[in-house]
Amino acid sequence: MKEKDMHKTILVTGSTDGIGLETAVMLVSQGHHVLLHGRNPAKLDEAEKTLSGLDCGRVESYVADLSRIADVEDLAKEVAERHSQLDVLINNAGIFRTPEPTTQDGLDARFVVNTLAPYLLTKRLLPLIGTFGRVINLSSAAQSPVDTDALAGRVKLSDDFAAYAQSKLAITMWSRSMALALKDKGPTIIAVNPGSMLGTKMVKQGFGVAGGDIRIGAEILIRAALTGEFATASGQYFDNDSSQFTAPHPDVLNLQKSEEVVRAIEAVLADCGAK
Repeated sequence: MKEKDMHKTILVTGSTDGIGLETAVMLVSQGHHVLLHGRNPAKLDEAEKTLSGLDCGRVESYVADLSRIADVEDLAKEVAERHSQLDVLINNAGIFRTPEPTTQDGLDARFVVNTLAPYLLTKRLLPLIGTFGRVINLSSAAQSPVDTDALAGRVKLSDDFAAYAQSKLAITMWSRSMALALKDKGPTIIAVNPGSMLGTKMVKQGFGVAGGDIRIGAEILIRAALTGEFATASGQYFDNDSSQFTAPHPDVLNLQKSEEVVRAIEAVLADCGAK
């Protein structure tokens, strides 16, 4: 059984604001060693100073733009160079609306940041996470069938919500697929909807509303990362809107569709130079 130890080493991507930062604050306050990540060096430095001031757990920072596959590779290498073990990876970073929806590789930024980057980062860090660690992937209540041509950049999605919803279904699909493939040889992998319309920058900018308490999202990520109730839930989907494990979108349970999405992810990453 994959149970909770005392203090753990935890990487939280997208931890310079919103749910990611609140999660990092709570984890450091509990005495854990938190690896912060962000793409803006100034914001990352500010977050590190804030958390270091808590004088509880340890903090270190990593700069990477997850819309760039090369940066994802560099992030994984840097973490592996500095650590022989990673207890938890929380793939929190995500985008909804961006002024530059197409990356330098000609891909949709929503798919890259929300789906491809966490997939590649997880694969690269699996040796550090081992069989007793956990990977917590940020899903969403917003999910819609994945157009693999859009994922691969062959079709452009003009609608922000459509791109976001497809990217979130895609990460939910590969979470279950990877969990089933690894079985007992890999970590516990869980997709979590942290809660709808929480007060993140994404919600404020995307929908023009203040949103709910982001601590709701942070608390469920910490529960998923550390508590015994999630220890044997690999491959499952937790919906924090209903506060329970629940059936995911039907496409997640469709092996053929899931395999198609994973093959598309692998092909895109290969085209970008990932091996």
